[in-house]
Amino acid sequence: MPFVLKDSLVPSAPTISPHDIRWEEPDCLLCGQRRWQTLVEAPDIQGGTGLWFAVVQCLECGLCFTNPRPTASCLELFYPADYKPHQSKPAKGRRTGLFGLRRNRTGIAWNGLGRLLDFGCGGGDFLCRMRDEGWQVTGVDASLSTVRRLTRELGLHVLHGTLPHPDLQPHSFDVITMWHSLEHVPDPRSVLREARRLLTPHGRLYVAVPNIDSLAFRIFGPHWFALDLPRHLVHFSPLTLQFLLEQAGFRIISLRMQRRSAWIRHSARLACRYPEATWRHRLLRGRLGSRVAAFYSCLSGQSDCMTIVAQPWLD
Repeated sequence: MPFVLKDSLVPSAPTISPHDIRWEEPDCLLCGQRRWQTLVEAPDIQGGTGLWFAVVQCLECGLCFTNPRPTASCLELFYPADYKPHQSKPAKGRRTGLFGLRRNRTGIAWNGLGRLLDFGCGGGDFLCRMRDEGWQVTGVDASLSTVRRLTRELGLHVLHGTLPHPDLQPHSFDVITMWHSLEHVPDPRSVLREARRLLTPHGRLYVAVPNIDSLAFRIFGPHWFALDLPRHLVHFSPLTLQFLLEQAGFRIISLRMQRRSAWIRHSARLACRYPEATWRHRLLRGRLGSRVAAFYSCLSGQSDCMTIVAQPWLD
């Protein structure tokens, strides 16, 4: 059985029949082996399907990934129409920082005529911001309705699909960003290899993903907000993300932990829905507790969000 139903804990009845889904058990996406152990089982909370999924950890290289998982053709069933990352924010509500990152932490030149590709561009807020700063921007997203809306309403150049994409040419971008999108793709190595091909020789890649080797995951387990099963197919640690980037032909420039106190609060509130919630979960629902935990996690290298900057190895 490719999923687990636990009637006492499922928040709602399944909205997708398991018989309508095709399943697959991939080899390890980093080393190609088929030796793993179950790390955690958790429900599809955001999609409301009522299904449970397993995350396994490869016994050879340590990569964690959702397994079994829906095939690529079935994944869109798990993205609801109101999926938050696909929604645009009102202009007055957009942050001045880059997904909460400070300018001096990104290393991105904010002014100029650079060419930027945002993979998994979602609601388009980042693309709009960078376009306003003078960048030539292109987006790629797997949601056709989102692509059409961004093109029609915001006038953005956005392509439907993934990487590789037939409309994109080698060495055509100075910067490629992947803000919380790489964990959604079935084959992240092929996406990263294509990103290397698309970058100029001195271009840079920015990747932000959740960190499963985090204090938050150890505290919350199946209630960790950033699991987001089954939409998150790969669950990176700092080591496995670096290994994957190196396999794809990148050298690492920097890896930074990011504070996400809102993630901790959200995880704590999810955990408190269940009878096994502890005093620690209840404490972290508040702003003070979550901010202290986020600060400590970042200081100790255990944040549940990380950003890595990489550059292609020169041939």
